[in-house]
Amino acid sequence: MSLPLIGITTYGRDEKNKFYLPAEYVDAVRRADGLPVLLPPGEAPQRELVSHIDGLLLSGGGDVDPAIYRGLLHETLYMVDPERDQSDLALAREVVASGLPTLGICRGTQILNVSLGGTLIEHLPDVVSDRVPHRLPPREPTRHPVSLKAGSRLAGIMEQIELLPVSWHHQAIRTAAPLLEVVAQAPDGTIEAVEMKEHPWLIAVQWHPELTAAEDPAQQLLFDAFVKAAAERRRRVMRET
Repeated sequence: MSLPLIGITTYGRDEKNKFYLPAEYVDAVRRADGLPVLLPPGEAPQRELVSHIDGLLLSGGGDVDPAIYRGLLHETLYMVDPERDQSDLALAREVVASGLPTLGICRGTQILNVSLGGTLIEHLPDVVSDRVPHRLPPREPTRHPVSLKAGSRLAGIMEQIELLPVSWHHQAIRTAAPLLEVVAQAPDGTIEAVEMKEHPWLIAVQWHPELTAAEDPAQQLLFDAFVKAAAERRRRVMRET
């Protein structure tokens, strides 16, 4: 049986007209026995693209344009990319409709929420203060506690309900979309993870599990479970064709 194909969205075009993705995403998927396929933003027909992969990882990156979720402009917004926004939103809607196993990370969580009608906090310190740092100045990762909801799919996968993951964001979910259930929060109340009960496998986390998955078994378990779900879907589809 061939390895499941895991599509990973890349960052948008940079000033040198190059697409980019941190290697940690690829490494985590490979450790889980998935075959990574990088998906740069663009005008590809998303339904056809989704039909060729077994799972989708919506990666992190810059901020979502607040106009999309009826938000406000903020001086801290960075790397706003209309091409990537539209591509990622179209992919998110397609995987929700198709039932494709999906993992959202940081921006990917925000994209999934916005695609389903949720909203975002434009700049977390304005709402929850700096009591729990979610990133260090100017834009550096840090760690903070996260509590998972007991009995959630995410808690079952990670085999614990108290985490100290790497955080690297200044935005987060303000209002969760109706189809998403909040399953993790930071001590300041920030939403740190959501999942979709009506979907075969859709989990999104606000922290960055890929950054520590090589040495933190709990974070790698998330990728392992995701790739396993993609492999099971691949086998099911092959049996039906």
